[in-house]
Amino acid sequence: MFKQQFKPALWSTAVTILAIALFLKLGFWQLSRAEEKEASFALLERYAQQPPVTVPEPLIKLDDYLYRRVEVHGYFEAEHTIFLDNKTHQGVVGYHVLTPLRQVNSTTYVLVNRGWVSGGNDRSLLPDIYTPDGLVYLTGVVVSPSIRTLSLSDKQFTGKVWQSFSLDSYQNLTELTFQPFLLLQQNETQGDGLIRQWEKPDSGSSKNIGYAFQWFSLAVMTLIIYIVLNVKRKSIA
Repeated sequence: MFKQQFKPALWSTAVTILAIALFLKLGFWQLSRAEEKEASFALLERYAQQPPVTVPEPLIKLDDYLYRRVEVHGYFEAEHTIFLDNKTHQGVVGYHVLTPLRQVNSTTYVLVNRGWVSGGNDRSLLPDIYTPDGLVYLTGVVVSPSIRTLSLSDKQFTGKVWQSFSLDSYQNLTELTFQPFLLLQQNETQGDGLIRQWEKPDSGSSKNIGYAFQWFSLAVMTLIIYIVLNVKRKSIA
């Protein structure tokens, strides 16, 4: 006859406890990230229903205006326009056109993502974009100015075509002072031919919930393996 005994070593117990504690901590952290994203998404949805607010001339804080619909008026400076590469619309590769707008009666600028344009058949030639030279009134959504992509080139922040975007690099290049955000233009600018069908983001919380489930599953598996490996069969007379 055999009798089962549970005799774990002290070191295996300690390792198991630490591993389970770590997996649980990571799981709960992912759940908290999911809650944060849901809260941000709810805020975005609420702001979308509100009328736009005017961006003041003094520099603002990004967090105070993030995802809000705002209105600005000023003058485009077409000579500082850049093209953000590898942006697609309905499967066609093109650019997002970014142009600074000087706020009226101010030396402060707002960087405007004016929309998408096709790259054309000859990528060595940039699209010819019409830019109004008079006073313009814009409405749009405030987003973070950080746009990062994988790039192996040190020249991603030079010239007219950029692979990713850094507001600090752009300010250094233009020597202009910008509000700390990027404006996704929503209203039309007559004659520029740009497409402004901005994708509405989801909260992204489902991905974090999935990660949390994986961490919790690892915690359960670790406990099961610990029990199985430390249960011994002992023969008895």
